[in-house]
Amino acid sequence: MSELAIYGGPLTIQPDEIKPWPTVDEEDDRLVLEALHAEKQAYGPQNQAVQDEFAAWNGNSHAIFTNSGTAALHMGLAGCGVGAGDHVLVTAYSWSSSATCILHHNAIPIFVDIDFDTINMDTAKIEAAITPRTKAIVAVNLHGLCLNFDELLAVARKHNLKVVEDCCQAHGAQFNGRNCGTFGDAAAFSFNQNKCMCSGEGGMFVTNDEEVAANAAKLWSFGETRQPQQSRDYHAYALGWMYRNNEITAAFARAQLAKYPGNFAMLRANGELLNELLPGTRALIMPTEPAGHLHNWYNYNLRIDFEAADWTGDRARFRDAVAKALNAEGVPVSAWQQFILPEMTVFQAKNAYGGGFPWSIPGADEGVNYDPAQFPVAQRHCESYMALVMALRAPNGLDIAEKIATGIRKVFDNIDEIDPDRILA
Repeated sequence: MSELAIYGGPLTIQPDEIKPWPTVDEEDDRLVLEALHAEKQAYGPQNQAVQDEFAAWNGNSHAIFTNSGTAALHMGLAGCGVGAGDHVLVTAYSWSSSATCILHHNAIPIFVDIDFDTINMDTAKIEAAITPRTKAIVAVNLHGLCLNFDELLAVARKHNLKVVEDCCQAHGAQFNGRNCGTFGDAAAFSFNQNKCMCSGEGGMFVTNDEEVAANAAKLWSFGETRQPQQSRDYHAYALGWMYRNNEITAAFARAQLAKYPGNFAMLRANGELLNELLPGTRALIMPTEPAGHLHNWYNYNLRIDFEAADWTGDRARFRDAVAKALNAEGVPVSAWQQFILPEMTVFQAKNAYGGGFPWSIPGADEGVNYDPAQFPVAQRHCESYMALVMALRAPNGLDIAEKIATGIRKVFDNIDEIDPDRILA
């Protein structure tokens, strides 16, 4: 292989060769301009249409368009009756909202370590984490790979726990032929620009339970019991937020949803090509797609086998040097989340609202321990991975995926040349 680009060698992928995400075309323009020039700019027919279209696409009875995936997660917990001082199980490795949504409703996160292969919550460790106060599980389908819901739901049903799926990265991902977001009591999707289906910002709450939907809707709109399109009495029947979205964003979401089957097929094809070209690369731990799972490759994770790389020093620093070498080749990778959730200050301090609340609720903090040493698998993943996030998405096709694979192999095949002191100086 030629000299690494980080040391002055030729680039594998030229600047601007990878096209940006998302793709925007005439249909996006048409719907957004239609919304822009409509009489109603707040919640209206575009919001109602994207809710109906998303529910039909994903297979849900109820869908509510929100201003973020975080809002949708909070709505899920409220919809399922989680309350102050309740315990909610959640993975030790994810985006912060997977756990802070629990704090938003004054409940207490209880972390569960991950399975290294799938990077999802280790379903074999769920039962041991259940406490007498446990009310629910936030089931995160991380990086576009579903949990094993046969295993998770068996534990949840045994202990009468509600399940809120975090599908914020998992649009179109499946387990045993069913879409994520159809297994739990409620689910949340994000439409942030990073996501495989996006509208700049936004989210979707879904459920098949009418009561859960009604409870979530109260949180979504000021604690009211009537939808914005109905005759409202402007009376707050419960504690509520303002999680609604606007017509222009909803129109953009509709256009992107209509294109998602084609975009998903391209993403799948690009991920499958990497799965064909990369096995056998020295010191590279390949991502996994277990039997019965359909990955959406939201993040295509590259992880370093430090033993195979003959590296015994600071692992995260070496990973950062490898990532910088990949970026120099034109392969855009990053360490998406560099902390496991229990390490984050809000959990270590146990002081989300002042006065130690919600942990200061009598009895709520009993047995709650956020020592990061309890989550060694999450720590191992966190220091070893780099995520390829948007380069495999449309309009980038198999030609780009092949060049990405070439760049990855170039760096990993020359991993002996990676010198963190030189690269990170």
